[in-house]
Amino acid sequence: MFLTISTTGSPERPATDLGFLLHKHPGKAQSFSTSHGTAHVFYPEATDERCTAGLLLEVDPVALVRRGQGKGQSGTPDAALAQYVNDRPYAASSLLAVALSGVFRNALKGQCAARPELPDEVRPLRIEIPVLPARGGAELVRRLFAPLGWASVTATPLPLDETFPEWGDSRYVRLVLEGELRLSDALRGLYVLLPVLDDSKHYWIASDEVDKLLRAGEGWLADHPESGLITSRYLARHKRLTQDALERLELVRLAEADGSEVEELDNAVDETSDTEDKPVPLAVLRREAILAALGAAGAARVLDLGCGQGQLVQALLKQPAYTEIVGVDVSVRALNVAAKRLRLERMGERQSSRVRLMQGSLAYTDKRLTGYDAAVLSEVIEHLDPERLPALEYAVFGSARPRTVLVTTPNVEYNVRWESLPAGHVRHGDHRFEWTREEFRAWAGDVASRHGYGVAYLPVGDDDPEVGPPTQMAVFTLNTGTTETTGTTEATDTPKEGEAA
Repeated sequence: MFLTISTTGSPERPATDLGFLLHKHPGKAQSFSTSHGTAHVFYPEATDERCTAGLLLEVDPVALVRRGQGKGQSGTPDAALAQYVNDRPYAASSLLAVALSGVFRNALKGQCAARPELPDEVRPLRIEIPVLPARGGAELVRRLFAPLGWASVTATPLPLDETFPEWGDSRYVRLVLEGELRLSDALRGLYVLLPVLDDSKHYWIASDEVDKLLRAGEGWLADHPESGLITSRYLARHKRLTQDALERLELVRLAEADGSEVEELDNAVDETSDTEDKPVPLAVLRREAILAALGAAGAARVLDLGCGQGQLVQALLKQPAYTEIVGVDVSVRALNVAAKRLRLERMGERQSSRVRLMQGSLAYTDKRLTGYDAAVLSEVIEHLDPERLPALEYAVFGSARPRTVLVTTPNVEYNVRWESLPAGHVRHGDHRFEWTREEFRAWAGDVASRHGYGVAYLPVGDDDPEVGPPTQMAVFTLNTGTTETTGTTEATDTPKEGEAA
């Protein structure tokens, strides 16, 4: 199998700079041993005006078989022969992608020790692959490569036999890519898409392949129109690995849309401790208060927005009254922890039909969240920057509009009762703010007024006569009358029998 990379230049910016980028001298022919053959790098032409590097991979079919390819279940003579007689020595495939990553490792990473300024330069490139498998045809080849920035993607189908044109075209194409790109971007695209088009990886797919895919796809894969197909094929349609990769790509997309770093969004799991408040009894009291309020509202279909590690979802599942429970969080790690907590993989069909975990950002409207009886934001709002609260407000109260919304948040006035909490400190390092009771009620009242809800306030935990409860909860109820009401309703300190406490 064969690939050429060409560029043009001038005496001031010679094309032979390609040799520096590839870390291969244009005046030499070099050979490199691989696990399935030998790779050769040479330069058919190397002048200031034009330079071409060629990568020729000689595949050893016997070595390939010994490494496991072709050891199928069939014992027929034809199947045994196909292990040795196939297109692997001639058509670009995952074998060529592996050779690219080994022979041009530094170029893929965008590194050049001798000329560190070169990798960031955009230069005219022409890449040609004479024989490329294209499972999906020439049109799929164009759909895969065009979004990467190539000005021209030419995929010419190759006939089965030029002597007998009536036989039609083969599944192979001659690919020519032309445009102005950074060399590292061009090579990373090839590294991912060669196995995708081949659709038959020659080596074992393990979890580290997800990391390889995301590294090579950084900056383009998350927004690629065919990201789902690329991810599935690259990972050999391994369902669990594909789901993991797509979730991580979605997190990248959300971070880019939010102008944040991935680590900032994916922070719902504390690496050193559980995310439940200390002491634990307060977390238990909070869940009990939420369950009581949901029961009083008669909710059956419930959203847990910012579900974290799934403690509330787990508690809701234990009560048959809740027929549909959806946990939503932006953090993939948190959702994975929640799935393990709930034992989703081992859950019975009837139980699993009641629960769903979804990745999503609460700062954006999401049609999947409409039509539910209730939504819970338990210890969520304080993790958002104040300027993002209007976006969350509209996404929940303006777009999703559940009949009941429960919001809990710390009462900063109570912090003086925590002996271990230094004065002026918030309870969690990720809290952007903590409100007084007056501040919380002012915010909740404004939200209710703007979106046609009534609101009541309930204490959670010991209601200290001086500083109030450790956690404060607002219960929003959608006004159903013909005229919109905007007033607020205060809950009494001592609930009547049968009311939520």
